[in-house]
Amino acid sequence: MYSPIEAYDQGMLDVGDHNQVYWEVSGNPAGKPAVIVHGGPGGEPSANWRRFHDPEAYRIVLFHQRGCGRSTPNAGLPETDLSVNTTWHLIADMELLRAHLGIEKWQVVGESWGSTLSLAYAQRHPERVSEVILLAVTAGRRKEIEWITRDVGRVFPQEWERFRDGVPEQDRDGNLAAAYARLLADPSTREKAARDWCDWEDTHVSLDPQYQPNPRFQDPVFRMTFARLVTHYWGNDCFLPEKGDLVEQAHLLKGIPGVLIHGRLDVSGPLETAWELHKSWPGSELVVCGEGHGGKDMVAEVVAATDRFR
Repeated sequence: MYSPIEAYDQGMLDVGDHNQVYWEVSGNPAGKPAVIVHGGPGGEPSANWRRFHDPEAYRIVLFHQRGCGRSTPNAGLPETDLSVNTTWHLIADMELLRAHLGIEKWQVVGESWGSTLSLAYAQRHPERVSEVILLAVTAGRRKEIEWITRDVGRVFPQEWERFRDGVPEQDRDGNLAAAYARLLADPSTREKAARDWCDWEDTHVSLDPQYQPNPRFQDPVFRMTFARLVTHYWGNDCFLPEKGDLVEQAHLLKGIPGVLIHGRLDVSGPLETAWELHKSWPGSELVVCGEGHGGKDMVAEVVAATDRFR
């Protein structure tokens, strides 16, 4: 990665629905624009994410998706309206931010859930995208959500039973994300539900022996924000259509260079999605690393891709 840098500009963008989205820009003000789309839903980018790009060559944009990080209102607050927080709202937010910053076209870099959002954005606005670089590739499909909330329990049976038993018995055979979302909306159950959800997140994320638990889940504010947004999105199939999903529609990206970087040991997001996307996306490149849901080799591949496109 490149050396640490600070943002030279930042602000809050009014995106409507009483939401303000935090954004920042670093690197070269006259450089090639690139936007980094963080994971979650409900995560936020770290300062290290400014280091994916050569700061002499790129104008690097980071933003916190509505409801999380420094954006307001925070989704962890029980009074925050999540009905105006969907994939399509986030895509519209990205377009507002692009226009606000006076950018004609930008490189889109997405990680995990951010790769799903990046795909949805690029397919909706291909004329605004120069390249797409995806790390730990996901596409928000029902089978991916079922895998991560149910099927991967075959790998972690004891932990999964504890996760499943965190919801009422009548909900255990249904949509577990939606069941957790209901618990998180109830003041009497929300704190335990957030802990149970994030404990499962820390369990299934990787088979990489170098993986370390995510310290952010020890922060009760982050934990609640993350749990509420993930369950809101997954409980609603990421607000994406059942037919014509992002993998099936990848042909819309023909002519846009794409690099898909995935870990073979990523048990929470199996390589299958990246492989199927690669086959559906003419001209895309698939890079497979011997890591889990992120890692040093995968980061190095992101940097190599941004260097190639600068």
